[in-house]
Amino acid sequence: MAGRISITASCSISQSRVSKNGEALFTLPAAGIDETLLAMYQQLGINYPKFYKMDNLSKLGFLAAEVLLKDNFQHDEYQPEEVGLLLMNASSSLDADLKYWESAQDIASPKLFVYTLPNIVIGEICIRNNFKGEHAFYISPQFDVELLLQQAGYLFDNSILNACICGWVELIGQEYQAVLYLLERNEAGMPFNEITLNKIYRSV
Repeated sequence: MAGRISITASCSISQSRVSKNGEALFTLPAAGIDETLLAMYQQLGINYPKFYKMDNLSKLGFLAAEVLLKDNFQHDEYQPEEVGLLLMNASSSLDADLKYWESAQDIASPKLFVYTLPNIVIGEICIRNNFKGEHAFYISPQFDVELLLQQAGYLFDNSILNACICGWVELIGQEYQAVLYLLERNEAGMPFNEITLNKIYRSV
């Protein structure tokens, strides 16, 4: 399938503020991370009981994907294998790792152990949306635009994917930030290049 790779939607979650395509959707009062993520879930009107079992990194990525795809993504235009994910952050699954380590001092929690891999957030998004395409989670000290351009470009150029969610999903303790982009073959979208990616990321 030919066509230009474009950014057809973007979203960000940071400092209790949820935005899409550069426009603020809502801002919540400052609270602890658990309360904030739950409030975002409720504000978005989602009904997905499995959300309550997720670790906080997965909750953040899940919520960002929900915002990104709502009213923008047509699932029936793609086969499950044509949609993939490329995510990254700096601290991997350290937030869940620390909680699991604390539990192991008494009785190790299998429930926490499940989330001691950063790519579990990708799995939660894929299960929710029935995405079965190529995916990867990279660990980088900072948002690596060149890596996303290289990896997403390869997957599109070789017709491995025709749509992709990519971006940054970071959470450690009370600090969090998610910036996601929806890539599709669409001449009307924003150009998928370093300038646009950085502009959206830095606007958070």
